[in-house]
Amino acid sequence: MLVLGIESSCDETAVALIEGQAGGEPRVLSSVISTQIPLHRLYGGVIPELASRNHSTNLPGVLKEALEQAGRSIHDVDVFASTAGPGLVAALLVGNTAAKALALTARKPFIAINHMEGHLLSPFIGRKEGLVPHLGLVVSGGHTLLIDVQGTGEYSLLGRSRDDAAGEAFDKVAKMLDLPYPGGPEIDKRAALGDATRFTFPRPMMHEPHLDFSFSGLKTAVLYTLPTLVESGNPHDLPEQDMNDLCAGVRQAIIDVLIHKTMKAAKQSGHKVIAVSGGVSCNKELREQMAEACRRRKIELVLPPAHFTTDNAAMIAYAGYLRAQIGAYSPLDTPVDPNLKLTGKQLRK
Repeated sequence: MLVLGIESSCDETAVALIEGQAGGEPRVLSSVISTQIPLHRLYGGVIPELASRNHSTNLPGVLKEALEQAGRSIHDVDVFASTAGPGLVAALLVGNTAAKALALTARKPFIAINHMEGHLLSPFIGRKEGLVPHLGLVVSGGHTLLIDVQGTGEYSLLGRSRDDAAGEAFDKVAKMLDLPYPGGPEIDKRAALGDATRFTFPRPMMHEPHLDFSFSGLKTAVLYTLPTLVESGNPHDLPEQDMNDLCAGVRQAIIDVLIHKTMKAAKQSGHKVIAVSGGVSCNKELREQMAEACRRRKIELVLPPAHFTTDNAAMIAYAGYLRAQIGAYSPLDTPVDPNLKLTGKQLRK
């Protein structure tokens, strides 16, 4: 079975092809991404209309390149999958409509994929054992989720961000410090040179009995700390070491909460496998500290390779492949939904 996936939920135009046989783990034949980061960096964040317009411009070329890299023709594709949400509605429509049109023309099945499901399953792409029941931590720009995964489409929400997600916290603090977009990698780069113990930032909800997250108080703490370091309150007046120490303190506060909540969820759910995914999962320090926490508890940690942590179409094609295996196809009139939920009837067979 050959599955073509298209991702266009935000500012990455991506196409991938995955092929597999019954009883075997599928392999990625190609994964092509056209990023718009240089364009949106000029504005300090993603401009939805520009993102949509550039998806329309970039998609034909990205599709052609993905097919060429895979050595396949569009006529070889058995299933077409695309992101249906969450995301920017105008951006979603570009990739989603293209996949539907291709499926209709080729008279092949179509599958609408939740973007967060793609992230959730991405650590298992190419894994010999395939997808297994596990605890999933998804940490991306807009979501922080703890999910009990029993199988394809069998997801139970254990915890979520009530306000700012971990990725949002990184981005908002970076903007406050006037660091370039996207903010997460910039904070990570500076944090590597800083002292994480210098500032005592809050670890919100870490000791609450529930498994939800809240990171909005973290950026407020940084806001109040700035004037104590430089009279003007202007981040450009901060000494280099102060900036590095701030970034290190913010990163460690977020990591502490993520690991604490994840370990608590693992204990409550009984899972002995944890998978961490989403854009923030490429953070080297998070990976190392999560690996150490799992090692101490004799828990297996599954991480996606760095190139599958940020938005990509391989994760969409992989989710489509697994759904096709259980016959969970989608009608061609399935709408895009910018607020699509990961758990619920819309994701079950």
